[in-house]
Parts: sequence; structure tokens; C-alpha cells
Amino acid sequence: MIERIIRFSIKQKLLVIFAIILLIAGGIAAFRMLPIDAVPDVTNVQVQILTASPTLAPVEVERYITFPIEVAMNGIPDVEEIRSVSKFGLSLVTVVFHDDVNIYFARQLVFERLQVASENIPPEFGKPELGPTSTGLGEIYQYVIRPKDKTKNDAATLMEMRTLQDWVAKRQLLTVPGVNEVNSFGGYEKQYQVLIDPQKLLNYNLTLREVFQAVSENNANAGGAYIEHGNEQYLVRGSGLVQDIDDIKNIIVKTLENGTPIYIHNVADVQLGPAIRQGAVTMNGEGEVTAGIAMMLKGENSRAVVDRVKEKIETIKKALPDSVNLEPFYDRTELINKTIWTVEKNLLEGGILVILILVLLLYNLRGGFIVASVIPLSMLFAIIMMVATGVSGNLMSLGALDFGLIVDGAVVMVENAIRKLHEKKNGTSNTESILESAVEVGRPVVFAVGIIIIVYFPIMTLTGIEGKMFKPMAFTVTYALLGALLLSLTYVPVMSAIMFKKKVKERESPIITYIKKYYAPLLKKILHKRLLVTGIAASFVIASIIIFPFLGSEFIPQLDEGSIAIQSWRLPSVSLTTSVNTSALVEKEVLKFPEVKSIVSKTGRAEIGTDPMGVEISDIFVELKPKEEWNTGRDKEKLVDAISEKLNKIPGIAFSFSQPIQLRVAELISGVRSDIAIKLFGEDLDVLKEKADEIAKVVTKIDGAKDVKVEQVAGLPQLQIKIDRSKIARYGINVADVNQIIETAIGGKSTGEVFDGEKRFELTVRFKEDARNNVDVIKNILVPASNGSSIPLSQLADVYIEEGPSQISRERSQRRIVVEANVRERDIGSFVEEAQSKLDKTVKLPTGYYLEWGGTFENLQSARTRLAVVVPLSLFLIFVLLFISFGSVKNALLIYTGIPFAIVGGVFSLLIRGMHFSISAGVGFIALFGVAVLNGVVMVSYINQLRQEGKTLEEAVVQGAETRLRPVLMTALVASLGFIPMALSTSAGAEVQRPLATVVIGGIITSTILTLFVLPTLYLWFEKQKEEPEL
Repeated sequence: MIERIIRFSIKQKLLVIFAIILLIAGGIAAFRMLPIDAVPDVTNVQVQILTASPTLAPVEVERYITFPIEVAMNGIPDVEEIRSVSKFGLSLVTVVFHDDVNIYFARQLVFERLQVASENIPPEFGKPELGPTSTGLGEIYQYVIRPKDKTKNDAATLMEMRTLQDWVAKRQLLTVPGVNEVNSFGGYEKQYQVLIDPQKLLNYNLTLREVFQAVSENNANAGGAYIEHGNEQYLVRGSGLVQDIDDIKNIIVKTLENGTPIYIHNVADVQLGPAIRQGAVTMNGEGEVTAGIAMMLKGENSRAVVDRVKEKIETIKKALPDSVNLEPFYDRTELINKTIWTVEKNLLEGGILVILILVLLLYNLRGGFIVASVIPLSMLFAIIMMVATGVSGNLMSLGALDFGLIVDGAVVMVENAIRKLHEKKNGTSNTESILESAVEVGRPVVFAVGIIIIVYFPIMTLTGIEGKMFKPMAFTVTYALLGALLLSLTYVPVMSAIMFKKKVKERESPIITYIKKYYAPLLKKILHKRLLVTGIAASFVIASIIIFPFLGSEFIPQLDEGSIAIQSWRLPSVSLTTSVNTSALVEKEVLKFPEVKSIVSKTGRAEIGTDPMGVEISDIFVELKPKEEWNTGRDKEKLVDAISEKLNKIPGIAFSFSQPIQLRVAELISGVRSDIAIKLFGEDLDVLKEKADEIAKVVTKIDGAKDVKVEQVAGLPQLQIKIDRSKIARYGINVADVNQIIETAIGGKSTGEVFDGEKRFELTVRFKEDARNNVDVIKNILVPASNGSSIPLSQLADVYIEEGPSQISRERSQRRIVVEANVRERDIGSFVEEAQSKLDKTVKLPTGYYLEWGGTFENLQSARTRLAVVVPLSLFLIFVLLFISFGSVKNALLIYTGIPFAIVGGVFSLLIRGMHFSISAGVGFIALFGVAVLNGVVMVSYINQLRQEGKTLEEAVVQGAETRLRPVLMTALVASLGFIPMALSTSAGAEVQRPLATVVIGGIITSTILTLFVLPTLYLWFEKQKEEPEL
């Protein structure tokens, strides 16, 4: 099969050239279609259910909304977990599915069950809705709308800005292909408000219900079908919608017996005013602004979508008033461009190094050109396959390509062709010699590339976050290797036949000549010191085993996004106004650092509450200047420490530090925003809070613990109005009558909408502010009795203030509280081990309460479990291939010794560079296994060939090692040099690649030493100077 492919290719040169042209054209077209992002989207498949109930406290939200939804969601197939958050006015239930479930199928399953859940939720408490089809990478573009005159940030201005956001910017952005939702944040939603004076109600002997009903019934249109008039048909419309404030003021509430009408304006003030809100945005310490967040549809090409959004933004700017600015403060393409530049730079530098080494070691310019041309062609093949299989281009999928590995087969083909052409006898054409040389090495080339590809197969079985991170890399490398293999069997022989038309003289590189001068004598000495050599080798292996546990462990090194996300907490009792004021203070302090470009704080939650923060919590986005503009000598980690030290001096606020994408992805995946999450499950919120505080005290004292905090579930002041049933019965009043007063008079209730062209604004009825703004006033609110009298609320209910839950979190249908912590200057694995040990000794949990560990540590544990299966599988597959190739267990085991010695290099390289063992490093070890055995295969197969030709054992070992010195060094150098730019890079995104590249380079160095010195020694020892029967 292999021989036929090679023969056909050389015979049909023009057909092969035409196929290459098609490959180039198809690759360029595919590149334009390739989805580009900074990193793979690791968000799990999840569906969020949002229910807004603006007046309900957390306990009622849990009881009436969250619990019925959770019950309905239980039993859906392929669900991994269900978690929820119940806060004031909002229920958020997240249903997480297995990764292989289609997101739209998942949403359909949830939607069907949601219809059942809705029947069990009182209509007045809100309607559950599905959240956007977006992910942790979905927030691709964020901007603010504010007046050019930055001193204008009063309520009226903020209301105007929010109206522009909701009805101009948002509507336009929703037309952009790939934008799934645009979330509005901050400012004030405009409302038409009927603010009732309760004293006037009393004077006119009116009830709140009568006013509410009058407004509702006087704001509607009707349809009367049609009438026929002559030959025509007229539609019948009844137009009764209110158009403006005067229309509302002139609504008649009641007509007195003397015929005098009582209008709305007789008992209430009607005005345009701000709606109740649970979120605000501030910027650069200059006051409030209105923000918009463009959210990308899951699976879209983020760079293309952002480009379309920015194009639409320019159109939107023209539609805004001249006095208003629209300013972006987060643009995903900045991170994408930085990381893709890192990938391009590393690939270019690696490619140049590989080509340089090829030319120097092959010592043939034409041969070097043939091999080098395989690099871009195999990349184009890989890109075509990526587009065909839906693999996006990002830091992981493209960044881990090693051109040295890719051209390995082509190197063998060209090197053998040059040797054959040099040795060819008269009468044999160059084409025949090239064909003979290609057929001779065709099978070994397929076998060598096959080993590398097989090694990547287990990586393709990874699941979870590590699967989403590294499977694209495995697929891309496999595609590139397959492309390189096809090119080696077709294109390379054809180009060799075209470019080597005359006799070729094989010239040995001066570098190889110099190395050989010392290598052969040294090898002969080492061969006679077998015990010493093997003892040293074994000691290194043992040392690496001892060292490995001390490397420490982490999940995946964090990508430097080039910006900082700070989260701040205040007491749960704090008001939104106070939070906004303190956010401005924080912004001014952070802006004092010269590395900071701008800062935006988002306090509370947005219109679409996918991130259900309370008003006491702020997410602060800090945009940094380009690093070349930093002149303080600090790196980002030191800058974070300096900001932390500065902010911690502000009393009453706690802070934690992260990055925008990291923060959002962590929360979506595990429901928490920190490296470590200690989840305490139980029923009683007070007990959960007490034990969580004990846990936090222990964790705070552990070395490396930063930003330790307990989830705020208590401390929210609540004005309780506890209705006395015996008292209301005495006056013939129902609970519903009292509740309506509470809901409408105090909270405000919508009676419909007022239309302004295509815009629509809510029309609400409530008491005016001085009739509902303190406890004493509320106690005196009058409730109509059945006999026509009005009874103060204090005579019907106990009205008092007490602390209640600020948030109720649930997971797997149980209440839970989380203690969060970040880990700095220490690996996560050892930190958790120490924390678990100390908590077991110091914190005693009541019966029915238990702990679970989550966050990044949970991901690390999950990945370790999978690697424990994947790594042995990789090793087994390699051994099977070696056995199939050599038909000998002895030879397979001999070559197999390259793997532990490669691991030695990987472990020591991590130690020298001060890196922890991470999943990135683990994948590097898996990739290393294939490279480690290649040179052993080359060496052992040639020594066996020489012995079959009649050489003595020692002659075969020495000559075989010396002859294979060049291919062994060439394979090692091109494979390792291709990774050097990646290992040394400090550009954006290099943090994730460095451990992988470091492991591969270190492993190749030690495995090459083994191949050149230890392997010949072991071969000689195994064979004992005479051929022994194979096992």
C-alpha cells in the first residue's frame, strides 16, 4: 500500500503538483473560515432559569420559585448537577448537563419541564425564563454610555442614558449576527409613576384598590373586528391608551354622589421617575454611567462577531445625541490579537530554528527547502481539517504545534534520498534511486508518525475542562502530522525527483563531523562500563521519582488576560447608594497606579441577572496599559499585591483579585469565583454560617491563603410585617387585602405600559416616598375594612425589623454555604492537603452536615483521575506498536527505557524553572512519550540490520550508533527547538504553553542522551555478545 502510493506519486508528478495547488487554495479559504478565539471555551453545557420577582425576600423566592423549579428539573436525563441562588427579587437555577449534550436539546428539555414548574409558581411572583445561550467567553464587548459633560450624572440624566441604551444601542446590537443578548447595566429605567398621597385617599374616602383599578382600566386599546360599508371593509379600533402624563392625571377614579369627578391628580402626583433597581455602574471615580454588555451566541467566531459589533457601534454613535459618548471598556479582540500574536511569533521562530537546523545538519540547501516546504503545507491541511471538524483556532489548538515533529518524516525521506543518490551506480536514474530510497524508508516513516499520532489519541478521550483545553490541541497536532505524512509519501518524493536531477554528493555537516570525532571513542569506553552507566541512569530515574511530589501541583496555569478583575464585598445590610459611593472611592485609589488605564465598577446585578450579585458586591474591571508603558519595574503579580495592600486600608470592604474571563468562567463552571471552594452542606442557615466562619478562620492561617471569605448568606435587614389573623378577622379583612397594601403601596405595582412610539415604559402605582420611607410611617398605613372604616397596619400586624438571609444557595437540592479562597505563591495541591488535615482536626460538624471541595482544586482532582487512566493507556499503546514493529518483547522493552529517562528530563526541567506539575505539563509528558521512543526505534532497528549483515555484536552497536548519530540528533534538535520559543515566551498566553514546552524540551534532552549512550550499553548487555533467542 505504502509502496504503491509512492510509486503512483512519482509516476504522476503533475497530478501531485495539482493536488498541492488545490491544498494551498483550500487551506487559504479554510483559514478565512476558521473560528478564532484566545482560548478554548471551557464552559460546561448549562441552561440558566431566571425568575424576576422584584418584591420577594430570599426565603420567599426559595420557597415559591426556586424549589418548584428544582423539583421539576430533577429527573431530566444527562444532568450533571442542579444548583441555585435565591436572592432578593431573583431566582437563578442552573442546570448543568454532560458535555456531550447539545445545548439546544438541553434547553428544549429544560423548557418542557419549566412549563410544569410554572404551574406551581403563583403568577404574581414572576414568570421563569431561560437565560441567554451564551458561555463564560460570551461577554465579548462592553461599553458605557454617558454625557460628554461628565459632571451630569443626576437621576434624570441616568434615566436618559438608560433609555438610549435600551432603545437605541441594545436594539441595534441585537441585529448583529452572532450576538445572542445585550445586557443593560446601571442607570435608571424610566417609569411613569402614580405616587399616591394616602391622606388624600382618606379625604376622598377612596381606597388604594380603586385607584389601581382606575389606572388599569383606563389604559387599553380594543379591537371590534370590522364592519362593511358599501364596497369596503373598515376595521374597528378602540383607542384608549394613555399618551402622556396629562392623560394619566385626568383619569377619573370615582364620581361623587353630587356628580363631581375625582381625578388621579386629585389624590396623586404623576411623574416620570426612576424604577427600583438592584445595580449600578461607575467609571474612573467620576460617578455613575450606563453600561451595555454584548453577549455572543455559543459556538460563534468571537473575533468575527466582535468585528461586526464594532462596525455596528460606529453606526449607533451616529444615532446618539451629540452630547452623549459611547465608550468601550472591554474588547475581546485585544486579548485574541495578543494571544494569536504569541502563537504566530512562537510558530515563526520555531519554524526558522527548525529550518536552520535542517539546513545545517542535512548540509544540502535543496533538501532543506523540500523539508521546510512541508511545514506550511501540513499547516494548511490541518486548518482544512479543523474547519471540517469544528475545531477553533486558539492558543491551545495552534500554539502546541511543533514543526520539528511535523517534518520528521520528510527529513528521513530527504536524507535517505540524498544518501541513495550519492551511492547510486551508473545506469540508474535519479528518479529510480529516489523511488528506491522512498520505498525503503516509507514503512519506518509511517510507523514513526503513527507512534506520535497514537500518543495523542488518549488526550482525545479527556473530558471536563482539561478535555476542552487540550483535545483541540490533540486534534490539530494529529491533523498536521497526518498531512505531513501524506506529503512525505507523495509530495516529498516528487519534489526530490524534480530538484535532484543531477548526481548528488552527500556531504556531512561539519557539526556532525566534529561531534562524531568525540562520540565514537567515548561510546567505546562507556560500553565497557555497563554497571556504572546503568547505575547512573537508574539513579536519575529514582531521583526524579523522589523529586516529583515536591514539584507541587496546580490545575492549569492562568492565562494573563492583560487586565484585572477585583471583587469587593461590603456588609449585606449596605444600600446601593453607599456601595456606589465606596466604589467611586476604590476607583480613585486604583487610578493612582500608573499602570492603570481605566476602571469600571459594576455593583449589584444587571437587567438579565445571570450573575446574581447583591448590591453589597461590586465587580471592578481594571484595564491596564500596555506593558511597554509600565515604568515602575513591577510585573502584574506585584501590581496586584500593591493594589491589594492599598485597598485593604479602606475600612468595611473586603477584596479578592482575579481576571475578567477567569472570574466569569469559574463562576459558571462551579458556581464560585475562587481557586478553592469549601462547600458546607446542611439544612439550617444559622448553623451553616457558624461552621463556615470556623472553617474560614482555619483557612486564613494557612500559608498561601489569600482573599478568604465566607459566602454572605445572612445579615440582610428585613422589615417584617407579620399579619395577626385574629385581628384582621375582627375587622373582616383578608390576608390578601393586607398583602395588596404591602405589595402596591410600599413596593409599587405595575398597571400596564405607556407607549412612546416603539418605546414602552412601565406605569406603576405606589405611595409617595414620604408615606413609605420609614417604619413608623408604614405602621400607620391604613387598610380598608369591610365596614368602610380604615385601620392602621400596626393594629392588624406586628411590624418590626430583624435580620434575615441575604442569599440562599442550593446544590443537588440541598442548602449550602461556600468558603472561598485564592492561593498565591504556593501550589494548590499541597495547600488543600494541609487545609483538609487542619479542618479534620479542628472543625466538628453536626450530624447531617458535610464538606465538599470545589473550585480549581475540584478540576485538578478530576483531571488527575483521568490522567491516571490516560497515561497508562498511552504507554500501553506505545509498547504494542513497538512489539508489532520488532516482534520482540526484549527489543520493545529496550526501546521502552527511553520513556522513564525522558520523564527524568521533564521532571528536572520543571524543577529548574520553578514550575508546578499541571495538567498542561501532564499533556507535555504524554506528547513526550512518542518522541522518546522514536530515536530508540531508529537506533535499535539499524543495529539489528547490521547484525543480520554479519557484524559482531560490538561492531554492530558501535557502527549503528555512529551511523545513526545524525538522524538521532536531527530528530532531537528539530523537535526540541520547535518548542523553545514557546518555552521562553513571555507574551500573552505563554503561561499555559510554557509547562508543556518545558517538559518536552527537558525530556528530549535526556532521552537523546539515553539513546546515544545508555541504549547501546543496554543493548550490548542484553545480548551478551551473542545472539539470544527472542521471547
